[in-house]
Amino acid sequence: MAFAPHDMAISDRLAHLAADATGEVVSLDWILTQLHERAFGLFLLILALPCCIPFLYGLPQIVALPLMFVSFQILAGRRVPWLPAKLAARTVSAQGLETLSRRAAPWLKRIEAVSRPRLAALTLAPMDRIVGLCLVLFSASILVPLPGTNSVPGLAVVIVAMGLLQRDGILVIVGSILGIAWIGTLLFAGATLVSLIKTWIGL
Repeated sequence: MAFAPHDMAISDRLAHLAADATGEVVSLDWILTQLHERAFGLFLLILALPCCIPFLYGLPQIVALPLMFVSFQILAGRRVPWLPAKLAARTVSAQGLETLSRRAAPWLKRIEAVSRPRLAALTLAPMDRIVGLCLVLFSASILVPLPGTNSVPGLAVVIVAMGLLQRDGILVIVGSILGIAWIGTLLFAGATLVSLIKTWIGL
């Protein structure tokens, strides 16, 4: 079955993708080939959505590396996303994809209801390379093996991805601010922890 048309809502596109999945698992390569137009934004969205679930371990770390790889391609100015064989071969369950689509749909519809094309230059070259840099940093923070570190940057990527898809620069700004604030918090907390450890051991 062909994937959703260009004018279909993003939440509906995700539902169609889940419906098209056959077998028990699907590969990231299969997902990527189904997305067609504007694949960057949709693929970022699909990879980032599992990362929004608080205290979920395993899956965010599986998708974070492909997420970072795709984000780097935006930074590099690539127009079509690509994954190397090892990353493309990573799989997710078809049932998990359907569950993700169903649970994310209400939230995606809320974002769709308030988004519209504005400040579109932020979603296009060359400004999208700055967005790509932010996405690389947010993806890297998802890999931090600490409790709850995936949710906020995952949400930031979802908002930015929705902005790219909707050509909504305001969403891109909101998502970027959220992600940068989170990284700043991590750096501050890390520096504070190092300072406390140095004090404790008498350095």
